[in-house]
Amino acid sequence: MTNRKPIYYATAGLLAVIIFASNFLSTDLFKAGYQNFSVWFVLSIFSFACGWLMNKTLAYNHGGKVIFSVIVGSVFISILLVSIFSEYFGLSELIVENMILYVLRNITLGSMALFGMVVCELLILQKESVGSKNKLEEIRRLMANTHHEAKLIIEDARLKSEQMLYETQQTIDDMIERKNLIEIRLKELISTEKELIKKYESEED
Repeated sequence: MTNRKPIYYATAGLLAVIIFASNFLSTDLFKAGYQNFSVWFVLSIFSFACGWLMNKTLAYNHGGKVIFSVIVGSVFISILLVSIFSEYFGLSELIVENMILYVLRNITLGSMALFGMVVCELLILQKESVGSKNKLEEIRRLMANTHHEAKLIIEDARLKSEQMLYETQQTIDDMIERKNLIEIRLKELISTEKELIKKYESEED
């Protein structure tokens, strides 16, 4: 979670000042000349930069709520200001169209701030996506290496087990052969003893 320091909310205050300052510009941009349009363009860039900075400091969700609050507050103050000082703003009549015009100007600059926030967040998500893709490739490579090593270990264990079985079978075969050899020798010995006994008995007779 982003650590929100109180100084971070100064950007929201700057955005509110920019939106409020737009009330003192002429509403007819192109008839007033390129100079007035340039001022509007600069204010839009500043609003965009404020949104970008607020996304960095206040995070996307909280920063969006702050910008929305600034827009609502600025619209309310602008309506109040234009209603009280209508003559200063050159409005002979407080018709709905004039109010809507000032409201739309405030919303436009606020939308530029939201646009800056969205662009910043998209770039962050894209960077995280690239990082996640690299991590996924690394994990896949590690899994492939692990799978290869596991196959080597299994193959080595299979060969060792076959070697152990072969050696065990050889030992068993040797033991059986010795047993058979001992049995043969015992039979020969018994047969020899029987012949000696018979021979001895025949000599006594």
